[in-house]
Amino acid sequence: MLTLDEVIAEEMKNPAFKAEWDALEPEFQIIRAIIEGREARNFSEEELSEATGISPADILSMEEGAANPTLSDLKRLAAGLGMTLRLDFQPIA
Repeated sequence: MLTLDEVIAEEMKNPAFKAEWDALEPEFQIIRAIIEGREARNFSEEELSEATGISPADILSMEEGAANPTLSDLKRLAAGLGMTLRLDFQPIA
């Protein structure tokens, strides 16, 4: 049985799949940052909610990729996690 990483690696050989995957990378980065930041501090969604004022349901939606956090939300999440928010633009390779 293939692992998820193996399936993704195989699918990345398909140019259409790769293009769509690459287009979604910024969203994946935000999701990873929220989840990894919360887990690094051993916060539950409820504890992060208390630290940010963002509802637990909204935090869950962001982590699932079902909601698009605003810049204000990202600033509040960073502050609640004891972090700073850094955004940058990268040249297209």
